[in-house]
Amino acid sequence: AIVTKPRVLLLDEPLGALDKALRVDMQIELKRIQREIGITTIFVTHDQEEALTMSDRIGILRDGRLVQEGPPEEIYDRPKSEFAATFLGDANIFHGDTTGNGIRLADGTAIAAGAGETLPAGARASCAVRPERIRIATDAGAMDAANVNMLKGQVSKRIFAGNNSTYFVERAGQTLKVIVQNTGADRLAEGQDVVLRWSPESTVLIAAG
Repeated sequence: AIVTKPRVLLLDEPLGALDKALRVDMQIELKRIQREIGITTIFVTHDQEEALTMSDRIGILRDGRLVQEGPPEEIYDRPKSEFAATFLGDANIFHGDTTGNGIRLADGTAIAAGAGETLPAGARASCAVRPERIRIATDAGAMDAANVNMLKGQVSKRIFAGNNSTYFVERAGQTLKVIVQNTGADRLAEGQDVVLRWSPESTVLIAAG
């Protein structure tokens, strides 16, 4: 396909049959070749990590419609819908009524958002926060005051994945995910009470629907 020097090159799941290690190597090589030949390339994939790694711009499709398009960092950090937030990576989603700078949950807890849409107070909305942006500890006092969003919960499960662990935390009938780098520090046990904190800048306000 490259020999004919097309103006646009379509690659539809080209690495889907490869094992992970070879797929990573080929991602690097494909990106190098694309930069070298300078052909606009549309890369179709269902692999979220692959999309983030390979793309200069990402387009998310839902039912044949483009729901968001932009640079990988923008799509990941500033999703414009719950679908975009949960399709590209994991996200904890909170639902409530807007307060002007965030939302208030059904139990009265306020979640401050430093990014996303500007919505009138009282409108239904949601907030999204990535699992790796949340800090988890057993003592609220052990965390600095800059991280103003705070929730208490209980660890229900931990999944070890080598360089990181995912904690599942139960809170008011909702299961939240927290991803923590494995640094050799003490690990939290299932059933342990914990405090979650994160900054408003890591929280995206999204309009309902």
